[in-house]
Amino acid sequence: QVELVESGGGLVQAGGSLRLSCVASGRTFSSYGMGWFRQAPGKEREFIASITWSGGSTYYADSVKGRFTISRDNAQNTVYLQMNSLKPEDTAVYYCATRNTVRYTYWGQGTQVTVSS
Repeated sequence: QVELVESGGGLVQAGGSLRLSCVASGRTFSSYGMGWFRQAPGKEREFIASITWSGGSTYYADSVKGRFTISRDNAQNTVYLQMNSLKPEDTAVYYCATRNTVRYTYWGQGTQVTVSS
């Protein structure tokens, strides 16, 4: 049983920044790591970034490399997504998820990010 709650979404202008947070609660002790995904209307879910709890190894989609940074606070069971140089095409609902070594298993409700031009 794992619950994930995202926060930090909102409306920003192109070129601006936003930081998303995701707090995990419940039985997270066996989780391998966390990831961020996004989904825009009419499009399929897109992987953004991931991080492991132990070691903090990160991985980014090419579309956000150099602009987004994922980080974690193990003591608070929280992961963050710092988004800089935002573009209108970044507009989407952003989701965090927890994973084991083979797949993502639990998902949050999502938080809306809207970037205006």
